[in-house]
Amino acid sequence: MELIGYRKADGNLDAVFAALSDPTRRAILVRLAQGEATVNELAEPFKISQPAISKHLKVLERSGLIERGINRTQRPARLKAGPMAEAVAWLEEFRKFWSGSFDQLDTLLEDLQQVQDNTKGEGTKT
Repeated sequence: MELIGYRKADGNLDAVFAALSDPTRRAILVRLAQGEATVNELAEPFKISQPAISKHLKVLERSGLIERGINRTQRPARLKAGPMAEAVAWLEEFRKFWSGSFDQLDTLLEDLQQVQDNTKGEGTKT
């Protein structure tokens, strides 16, 4: 049986969404959008250990959302937004769906308002 909407060609999409599912990892990505940073710099605003940040970085690296360089003893992380484009493209299909659904809802509400206005107008006539 073929699953509707299931494509093997989605590549790393599952890993990208899994990586984005954690608020700490999303915050790390927001920080890296400002420029590369070391593990210590990334750990600063969080109340979690440096090893915990390193685990988050490994998830982000496996998903392709970041890459790690080597700068002597440090391995600064930098954002690689390319894989996010695939996720955005996938979500874009649902934006189209919701936009159409909201347009239909707007039309229905306008029709209901017109019926209500017409009903009020008929009740005042004698």
